Amino acid sequence: MARRPEVTGRKTTHTDDADAYGIEEFCARHRISRQLFYKMKALGMMPATFKLGTRVLISREAAAAWRRARENAAQAVAERVA
Repeated sequence: MARRPEVTGRKTTHTDDADAYGIEEFCARHRISRQLFYKMKALGMMPATFKLGTRVLISREAAAAWRRARENAAQAVAERVA
C-alpha cells in the first residue's frame, strides 16, 4: 500500500503570477497595513474583493485598475498644485 505524504500544515507558496491576492498579500505588495486597507475599503477607495470559501481575495486585474486609479489621482493633484 502506498504511503500518503505527511501533512505539514504549511500553506503553499504563492507565485508572482497569481490570479488573485489575499488581503495580507495585497497589503504586503503595496506596503500598506491591513488597518489602512479596511479603512480605505470602507470609504470605497480599495479594489473590489470577492470571497472564495472563507478567503477574501482581490483579482490581479482589480489590483492593477486600483493602482492606475491611485496614480491618476496623484497626478491630478500634482497638476493642480503646479
